[in-house]
Amino acid sequence: MDLKKLVAKQGMKLMQDPRVAKVMQNERVMKGMMSALSARAKAQESVDEAVQKTAKRFGLVTKSEVRELKRSMRKLETQLKKAQRDVDKAKAAADKSSKDKASDAG
Repeated sequence: MDLKKLVAKQGMKLMQDPRVAKVMQNERVMKGMMSALSARAKAQESVDEAVQKTAKRFGLVTKSEVRELKRSMRKLETQLKKAQRDVDKAKAAADKSSKDKASDAG
């Protein structure tokens, strides 16, 4: 089990404890938790921003750019498969048409 799942599992056990539930109902505790989560999000945002600036400075590809390229590739692959099906249908129709003409001529 990875660390994230383990922490989540332990967190769920704690949340079921009536003592923890009582503490969590305290307004000051809730404000503190919200502040901690907000601070973490802001820190993560500033780290991500610094990484992007550094990557740009060194001409490196960022995670978001790779994600966008993958998305574009999936879209193009889907379009290519559709075009291939259309070509296959057109070939089948052309083969059928030529067979029909050959049997009419024979």
